[in-house]
Amino acid sequence: MPTPKDPQFQALLATAHALADRAGAVILPHFRSGCAVDHKGGDAFDPVTVADRDAETAIRETLASAYPSYGIIGEEFGTLRPDAEYCWVIDPIDGTRAFIVGQPLWGTLIGLTRAGAPLLGLMDQPFTGERFWSGESETFFRHERATRTIRTRPCPALGEALLGASSPDLFAGEDERRFAALSRAVRLRRFGGDCYNYCLLALGQIDLVAEAGLKPFDILPLIPIIERAGGVVSSWEGGDPRQGGRILAAGDPRLHAAAVEVLTG
Repeated sequence: MPTPKDPQFQALLATAHALADRAGAVILPHFRSGCAVDHKGGDAFDPVTVADRDAETAIRETLASAYPSYGIIGEEFGTLRPDAEYCWVIDPIDGTRAFIVGQPLWGTLIGLTRAGAPLLGLMDQPFTGERFWSGESETFFRHERATRTIRTRPCPALGEALLGASSPDLFAGEDERRFAALSRAVRLRRFGGDCYNYCLLALGQIDLVAEAGLKPFDILPLIPIIERAGGVVSSWEGGDPRQGGRILAAGDPRLHAAAVEVLTG
């Protein structure tokens, strides 16, 4: 017998879809348009574009009207009411570097936490027309109007695993040594992808994602997408991933345990 759907969850999920639609309409005219790129500051190049800022502004305007008491954690404009029971988590363009060079390996991340725990997550790639999101107990993928549930794939052995990471620039010092050890243990390592990698993991296309230096808005929306597809997300040590930092995602719990052993060995 089907489990009854929670009307509140469905309403919140519908809001996440509406936010993604609005953000996509703002972002797409800027993609492959040669729009100006600014540097947020700091020693390392940290790019931002008008598409990042305008998309987050559009999302925040909608939320201010629809959920005025909810908190917001956003990449471009900071945190509002972080102690609220419900908190929206926004990364308008996760993968700005890919966006800048015209690669469609970026996405809009929208998540919602309740009492700090991920409640739902959505990743939208408006250029390719792909969208991934978490239901109450499943993960869904939509492309060209066709929607289906998706699952991670079984892969218990590191020697058979396909590993994704956004960039080698994420790793330095001890992190670089640990990531190199994991890379040597897997069948294939591939760089590039940002949030797209985590969704490919949920889709059963790759088996591992390992990254470092992530912020909460980089990972919180992706946690329910991966977990409800059958995967595992943690820190490199196997701990709580919600604050970002060093992140490990695996499609198979057995593979996750093996990868943690390598990263902490």
